[in-house]
Parts: sequence; structure tokens; C-alpha cells
Amino acid sequence: MSECLQTIHDYALRSIGIGERLLPRDGFTLCEQVTLIGSGMIWNVYFGVMALFTGFFLATALAVAKGSANPWARKPAEWFIFVFRGSPLFIQFFFAYFLFLSLKNVNSFFDPFTAAWLGALIVLFFNTAAYSGEIFYGALRSIPKGDIEAADAYGMSGWSRFRRIIWPTMLRLAWPAYTNEAIFLFHATTLVFFSGFPAWQQRGDALYYASYFADKTFNPFVPYPILAGYFILFTLAIVGTFGLINKRLNRHLPSENRSKIGLRFNPIR
Repeated sequence: MSECLQTIHDYALRSIGIGERLLPRDGFTLCEQVTLIGSGMIWNVYFGVMALFTGFFLATALAVAKGSANPWARKPAEWFIFVFRGSPLFIQFFFAYFLFLSLKNVNSFFDPFTAAWLGALIVLFFNTAAYSGEIFYGALRSIPKGDIEAADAYGMSGWSRFRRIIWPTMLRLAWPAYTNEAIFLFHATTLVFFSGFPAWQQRGDALYYASYFADKTFNPFVPYPILAGYFILFTLAIVGTFGLINKRLNRHLPSENRSKIGLRFNPIR
């Protein structure tokens, strides 16, 4: 037990540059694998939370723009969503890295963009905004006309109508599908390991450490199940958190009419 506690002390924050610099070389214990893979999860959580939080606002803007009658707002939103939904995420990482690398050679301002903490985050931000924007757009089109007519009858218009009627209703209708997008985004953070973006101080994410142990021990059946276990736990946390938000959004509805949040398997993105 004391050895495991020492391992946790040495490696729990290694992925962000705190603790031992050198990885264990032999005699790998289960505690070391669980601790280091868990340390790498800090980056996966960072990418997932930051991309989802910032992408939420861009997704809302994209949905409104796509539903606009003004072609100068609608067409850019349509093409943005089409490009990022129509191309694989890994290819987006590839092109973004070489774009930022080219810009870095022109101006040193773009140095941070070639690192995973910013460059890969921007790609995930745009990608989830495109998918979420399409989800929100579908919800916007599904808003009952009676709700809007009631808002008009109360004299609401413009920003007031959007903030008090349209936006809350859109979120309520879109939230179950948006929860599924949040889960997928969190799982997609593992692709950062395969992208060209180097990790901050070369510490790596969860998949980096799992691959390290699999290569050193020639036994992938220990580190990868540990990695999967972490993702399952965090997926349950997402479902629980989004379920509470969904309950809040639907608090005015009868219990039998409230949409339920649960795991939804999506084999095709």
C-alpha cells in the first residue's frame, strides 16, 4: 500500500509536468499503470471540457445563422457545418497542424498553435461546434409554432423572444442528442495522440501512457482495459451531469412527457 501511495505521489500529475520526469522502465505494477493512465486523462478531460464549453456558443450561433433568411449569414454557416461534418476528424488534425506550422514559420505569434493544448483544442472546438450546430438547427426547426405565436401575443420580439422562448425550447429539444455528441467528443480526444500536435512538455495523454505500457510489456490486455475503464467512468459522469441539466430544462413539463437521458450507441458518426 505504501509503495502504491508513493507511486501516486510521484506520477499522478506527471502529464502536466509535476512529479517524476522519467517513466518506470521495468517491473511495471498495476498501480503504476492505473496512476499514469489516470494522469494522462487530465488532458483528455481538458480537451473535452474546453472544446464542449466553447463549442456550445459557436454551435448556437451556427444554428441561428443557418436558420436565418439572410444568405450572408446562412451560407457561411451551412458550409462551415458541411466541411467539418463531411471530413474525418483525423484529417482535420492533419491539415490544421501543417497550417499552423506554416503560419509559425511566418510569424512567431503562432508558436503555441502548433502544440496540442491549443492547436488540437481548436480543431476539436470547430468539429464539435459543427455537429452541435446541426443538432441545434434541427431543434430550432422543431420548435412548435404555438410557442412563437404565444411570445408574439405577449409582445416579445427580437432578443427577448429568443432568450426567453426560442433558446430554452431549442435546448430542451436538442439536449438528448447533444449529450450523445458530448460523449463522442470526449472519446474523440484520444485522436489527439495520433495527430501531429506534440503534447505540452511531451508528457502525453491517457492513450500515450496506455500505449507505452502495452509496448513495454507486450501485453495490451492490462493497460487498454484500464484506459477503457476510465472512459466508461467519465462517460457515466457526463450522462449524470447532462441528465441533471436535462431535468432542469424540462422541469415545467409533466414527468411522463420529459425526455430521458441515457446511453445512445451511435455506430456511424
